[in-house]
Amino acid sequence: MSVETIRSIQGLNPEAAVNGVERAGKHNGFAETLGNALQKVDDVQVSADVQAERVAMGGGNLHEMSLALEKADVAMRLAMKVRNKIVDAYQEIMRMSV
Repeated sequence: MSVETIRSIQGLNPEAAVNGVERAGKHNGFAETLGNALQKVDDVQVSADVQAERVAMGGGNLHEMSLALEKADVAMRLAMKVRNKIVDAYQEIMRMSV
């Protein structure tokens, strides 16, 4: 951590920071952020499908297709892990007593 970072933290006024966040403008909500992430996963899937179709038709590059398919697989696995974590968090919240 640099000295400048420490100095900026020491001079921070918490009330001004909260007011600054409120005035800063729009922040993406959880649903919007999740929707954007899922859209990116879908874009990767579509790109992999296009690459596979090109190779199936006799064009394209086999190496690029295999990379695109692997990226799509990794993106889908990550999306499923995130989904499982969200479901687990929801179930944990529902088990809480009020």
